[in-house]
This record gives sequence, structure tokens and C-alpha cells, in this order.
Amino acid sequence: MPTPPSRPDAALDRRRFLAAVGGVAGLAVAAQVPAELSAFAAVREKDEYPFTLGVASGDPTSDGVVLWTRLAPRPFEPGYGMREKTTNVHWRVASDPAMTRSVRHGTARVSPALGHSVHVEVEGLQPDREYYYQFRYHGHYTPVARTRTLPAPGAAVNDLTFAFVSCQDYSSGYYPSYRFIAEDDLDLVVHLGDYVYEGSIGADGGNRRTPVPAAARPAPRTLDQWRMRYALYKSDPDLQAAHAAHPFLVTWDDHEVVNDYAGTEANRQPDISALRAAAYQAYYEHQPLRRRSIPVDGNMTLYRRIQYGDLAQLDMLDGRQYRDVPPCGWGEAQACAAAYDPEITMLGRPQEKWLLDGLTASTARWNILGNNVMAARLDHDGAKGELLWHDAWDGFPAARNRLTGHIQDVGVRNAVFVTGDWHSTFVNDVKRDFDAPDSPVVATEFVGTSISTNGDAPVYGPYYGPMIGFNPHIRFFDGDRRGHVRCTVGRDQWRTDLQMVDTVSRRDARAYTHASFVVDDRVPGARRI
Repeated sequence: MPTPPSRPDAALDRRRFLAAVGGVAGLAVAAQVPAELSAFAAVREKDEYPFTLGVASGDPTSDGVVLWTRLAPRPFEPGYGMREKTTNVHWRVASDPAMTRSVRHGTARVSPALGHSVHVEVEGLQPDREYYYQFRYHGHYTPVARTRTLPAPGAAVNDLTFAFVSCQDYSSGYYPSYRFIAEDDLDLVVHLGDYVYEGSIGADGGNRRTPVPAAARPAPRTLDQWRMRYALYKSDPDLQAAHAAHPFLVTWDDHEVVNDYAGTEANRQPDISALRAAAYQAYYEHQPLRRRSIPVDGNMTLYRRIQYGDLAQLDMLDGRQYRDVPPCGWGEAQACAAAYDPEITMLGRPQEKWLLDGLTASTARWNILGNNVMAARLDHDGAKGELLWHDAWDGFPAARNRLTGHIQDVGVRNAVFVTGDWHSTFVNDVKRDFDAPDSPVVATEFVGTSISTNGDAPVYGPYYGPMIGFNPHIRFFDGDRRGHVRCTVGRDQWRTDLQMVDTVSRRDARAYTHASFVVDDRVPGARRI
């Protein structure tokens, strides 16, 4: 089977390809599709360009990957410009960006029942290789995009470089961080939730000051409305560029359905089953996920595990679908005894067992937990009480103690939580038991800020800042910057760089490294460098 060339300039070719993808600011530009949303609705030609939402890859293995696109010539109109019938989309994978050395190709059957979304599970690829792919439909081609397979299980691996992101509210601003991610040389991008937000959007696009099609403005409640919400987000050229450059591993948080929900219940909304089912289907339709994640009866299997050679195990968690209603109240509330009931669960018993069993069996040097809400405690009021945010792991201390206790008891090597949700940056020591001040540190946590949510306003710095002194296990906090987190995992040390942008009010923002941290092998807790 053909494999990528081992020429000395292969890395240079890769960097040139990534720079080209990021430089054109996304597939909408590269494919000569107008980047402005208003142009989509104006298209009325008989033979319309169908790939307006770009392409993506994800859920890589050592011999394959999922390739994604969706046929939507007019994504903000009923029917999305497609006929109500199944159709075929052709795909091809090559070992070079010129697509001259084809290694796999085929035809995918796509259906209106899943919004004409395309999920191709490519197999038979070589481990630890870059590949390039392209879709074709009725004479239209997507631009060439890049993906990468994982190293073979157990193979000796020296490094893993990935970015993690979360919280990309469209109306809060642009996504300049994704432009820098698209241009970066990464093995993987980990998305930890709040890919879309469920609220209504103004006609002017909020801080973007860009017209939003009328059909995409209402708060989504139906499947059609959720599809248009995802189409709006996926029309962003920088997000398209990042997806075109790297494989993604995704999980969700709450705003993909409704704020602060648990299971099928939200605050003052005792049954969100129908809303959740529509939202879950739209999520699947717009992410590079495997068939195992197709929603069934309103439920969706999202937690899963990847092995990165002998270096890392990454467990992507679903901290929303199975959790109990927080026993002490929604949101900010005082701690209570009910949360220590051993029956209370954050992950659901099957997922929790899967996670604990996987950590027990792991032989990886680094064990990464892709986590949607903060694991460490955040005491809001110090000695005055135990005021906590119960939508996070603080609302489920018994479940957290089962996890941290297991990490300590079986000697899990280098457990590191990478976390989204907070629109702020935290670097935390994760203690065995946060109720015991002398409890040992058993893991490290990096909480990333938002891609855009809250815009350029200094919101959480003034709010959380006074609380940090009550929490000596919090090594670092920043509440007022937007960006992403870049992680370089070596055999003996993990490095985290906080990559911030100076604004999200413009697409042409500048990026800078705000702070950097390292974690040494077998020494839980990060130190700033």
C-alpha cells in the first residue's frame, strides 16, 4: 500500500499546506463560496455548490479516520437546497496534498433523514501518517483537506501535540484562534463543548456586526432550527479552516441543548426530552463522529477512548447526558449532605465503570481526561460557608471522590484533566479529597478559556478573582482573555501554552503566548515556566 514519502522536505510541505489552509481563512473562500452569510441565501443557480459548510475529519484510529461533510447548497432555507431523497457522494484519500497518490476511495450513501450529512469511516490506512482527502458531488469538489492517523497501539512515541478549545458563542465575536490553530502543526484538536449556543441571535450578528439570515436567528427548538444554527456556526471561515487542517475529537457541554441541564431536566424545565433529541441529532449530523454515535431513541453514545501509541491515553467524557440533577440546587448554592450520597452520579454508572476500568488497564505514560466542566473545587466564599458552583464537579463530590480515589488507589500515571466551560483559564491541583486540606494531589487540571464567549469584556476576572485566595490548589487564574490551549506531551514532561488573542471583535486579531506551564512525569501538579 502506498505510504507518504520520507523526503526531508515533507515537514516543510505540511507547513506550507497548513499555512495555505489558514491563509485563505477557510474552505468557503478556497472553494469560491462567498464567506459572507448573506451571499448564501442569494444563490439560485440550478447547479449549486453543495459544500457550503466545509469538511472535517475526526475520531482517528491507527488505521483510519472519519471524514465529514454535509450537502447544503442553501443551508438557511427549507430543504437546504437538496431533494428529499438519498444520493451518493464520492470521496477520495491520498498520501499527498496534490491528490496524485490515491490510497482509498469510495461512494457514501447519504439521506435526508440525517440532513444529507456525510460520515465516511475510512479504514486500511497506515499508522501515524498524514493523509489528504476530498469530496465530489455532481461535478463539484471540496478543496483538499488534511487529516492524520494515530500511532499504532503500544508503539514507542516521543511526543503528541494537540490544542484544546471550547465555548464559541457566535454573537460574542469572531474565531481568530481557529486561524492560528489551522496554521499550527498539530496532531489533534480536542473540542470540549459549547460548539454552538442555544439562544436567539440578533439580525446584526451581535459583536460580529454581520447580517444573520432570518431563519438562523430564533432560539432553536426543532431539528430544522438546530440544523440552521449549526450551519451558521460552520459558515465561519476560520472554523472551517481548522477542521480542514486537523482531525477533531469532540464532546459536548450544555449549550448544545440548553444552559445547565442534567439528563433530561434543566432548571425550571422538568422535561427537555424532545428538545434534547432534536439537538443531539443535529450535533451528530454536524460532527465527524462514527456510526456508534448515531442517536437512538433520543440518546447518543459519545464517550470514547483513543490510544496514542505508548505515550498517551485520552478518554473523552460525556458529563451531561447521564448526570443526576445536582442535589444541592442549580448553579451557585451552598454545599449539602445530599451530594455525598454514593448513588449520585456525574457520568452515569456504565460510563463511570468504563472510565475506571480503562484507567486501571492503562499502560500509557500520560492519561488525559477530556472533561466538559471543572474538576477542581472553586470555593466562592472561604470560611463564610461552602458556596460552590453545582453545575461542575463541585456539585457531585461523591462521584468526584470515586474518580480521584481510584486514580490514587490504582496508581494511574500522570492523570491530566483538560477542561472547557468556564470562559476563563485555571491551572489546578486536583486533590484526592477537597474536603480534607491535607489530601494529596493526584492529578493536574488545565481549564481553557473560550474561543469567543463573553467577547472582549472583562467579565470573569472581577467575578472569580476574589475567590482564588480561598483555593490554594488553584495555581493560576485568568478571567479576561479569549483563546485556546496548546499542549505538547513528551515522554518525561508535559508543556501547556496559553495561546491568547488580543480581540475577538475582528477577524485579524493577533495571537500571543500569555503563560506556559509544565508537568513532570510522575509529579502531579503544574509549575509555571
